[in-house]
Amino acid sequence: MATEPLHKILIYGAGNVGCYLGGRLASATESTPSADAGHAQSIDVRPSVRYLVRPHRLADLRKHGITLSDSGGYSRQLAGATLDLQTDPTAALADIDLVLVTVKSAATAEVAAELAKHLPTKAVVISFQNGLHNAEPLRAALPGHAVLAGMVPFNIVQHAPDAFHQATSGHLMVEASRWSGLLIDLFARAGLPLQDHPDMPAVQRAKLLLNLNNAINALSDLPLRDELAQRVWRRCLALAQREALQVFAVARLPLAKITPLPPHWLPRVLELPDLPFRLIASRMLAIDPQARSSMWEDLRAGRRSEVDALQGEIVALAAAHGMAAPVNARLLERIRVAEQQRQPLAGETLLADLRAVAVERRA
Repeated sequence: MATEPLHKILIYGAGNVGCYLGGRLASATESTPSADAGHAQSIDVRPSVRYLVRPHRLADLRKHGITLSDSGGYSRQLAGATLDLQTDPTAALADIDLVLVTVKSAATAEVAAELAKHLPTKAVVISFQNGLHNAEPLRAALPGHAVLAGMVPFNIVQHAPDAFHQATSGHLMVEASRWSGLLIDLFARAGLPLQDHPDMPAVQRAKLLLNLNNAINALSDLPLRDELAQRVWRRCLALAQREALQVFAVARLPLAKITPLPPHWLPRVLELPDLPFRLIASRMLAIDPQARSSMWEDLRAGRRSEVDALQGEIVALAAAHGMAAPVNARLLERIRVAEQQRQPLAGETLLADLRAVAVERRA
């Protein structure tokens, strides 16, 4: 079946991920034969990228623009005057071909309602959000549209008002569809490899398993690489992951393999002594010294975090199957306290706490 080009793109949510993906896509080019048969040269066609932003973000983006970088040496600066910034959904969604939803999970219902009112019939929607269920309310609100689940595997750090840095590695993923070829080509031209996958729920569950570290990283107050270099923090993550794997197994929900190791091996690798862990981890994931979790940034900025869409998903799924998930429940509680009052937390303290609640469950 023929598909229309996806040249007019809206970034719905101009946070770290939205600004980075939008900036990269705005820099993508395509060689297309000239319409003038008398000329053999190609013309350069750039996707048109628009951002739907909150009013308080408008001034910052207009003033500072967007600076992009990654650990491989990529660098690009987009001047604020060149950015298509909109605060009104009606204007932002006019004539759009592709919407990338990059808001926090708690805002998905609001986004779905706005899209239902203003989204052109032809437009495709991709949910590039954390969590397991964000595509569902979007599909429910947009029954006549293509809504695809997506996954962003890498970490984006904002280290200045205008600077967005890709600090870990990985390939974007999207639900397989008749648009796969167009999307893969579009993101490839932006230098962002994208893979389509026939079972995105399994991919999202595997990503959630990795994202259970967001809370631990936030509580550690350390860069990701420093946190994961310390066995005590890795043991905290191993407890959370092992509990999540048990819940997924009882619920008979498979996980995709999105790292070189199968998901059920990850807790064992995390518990290894530091030297063998570093040898294995260095082959699995490149982590920039600047990398931190988005939850750490939320705590630093005094924002409500996405812990409900991460640890909260494990707790809810466990309850639905007559189980308890005390380790992830305790991490959720810890983050809720930290949202109100950030305090330094020692790895030994958190590990002892998580081990204690795990023992209580077995008793």
